Amino acid sequence: MAVKNFKDLRAYQKAFSAALEVHKISLTFPEIERYSLADQMRRASKSICANIAEGFGKQTQSRNEFNRYLNIAIGSANEMCVWIDFCKEFKYIDHNEAEKMLDDFDHIAKMLNKLRNV
Repeated sequence: MAVKNFKDLRAYQKAFSAALEVHKISLTFPEIERYSLADQMRRASKSICANIAEGFGKQTQSRNEFNRYLNIAIGSANEMCVWIDFCKEFKYIDHNEAEKMLDDFDHIAKMLNKLRNV
């Protein structure tokens, strides 16, 4: 299947799904985390999607520009792993849920890395 827009990219689809899950889970965090950890997680996970979309749109000008946005998205995926570790330590999410999320964001980073190296 030909990629016509950023929504056709499997990396985007997986990142969008993960961002939705992060948003839902973050709504269950304690009140004290509403404007700190929960907000940071929502912004970082959504940033992955936004950078894929923005970079895709700029690739007609320059493949290097697309790669720059993919690098930022990879950074946000890695950032999510830090926040998930905090959530696990604070027991905001259980161990199994945390491991699944860590696997998801690790997989997203790997997908973006492959996309960058195409």
